[in-house]
Amino acid sequence: MSNSALGSRWEDVEKELFTPEEIRESDLRVALIGEIIKARQEQGISQKKLEELSGVKQPVIARMETGATSPQIDTVMKILAPLGKTLAIVPLERNN
Repeated sequence: MSNSALGSRWEDVEKELFTPEEIRESDLRVALIGEIIKARQEQGISQKKLEELSGVKQPVIARMETGATSPQIDTVMKILAPLGKTLAIVPLERNN
């Protein structure tokens, strides 16, 4: 059995498996969660402490941080507030 993915770059395989919209959505989700983790760690806040500050249960925070779930916008906002962060709508950079 041959596997055409062997020896291929992830970017090439990714383009075969996912639409450009799915890739963009995934990239944005990864960036958002990465910023949440970074802010939490920079402030020395544990997931348990963030639960106390945000009202979002620690297991939900853990699943969100590992990518096991996609959080709803209201959950993200509850988590961002005690971290001193918010969401902003900004234009996407376009690669022509």
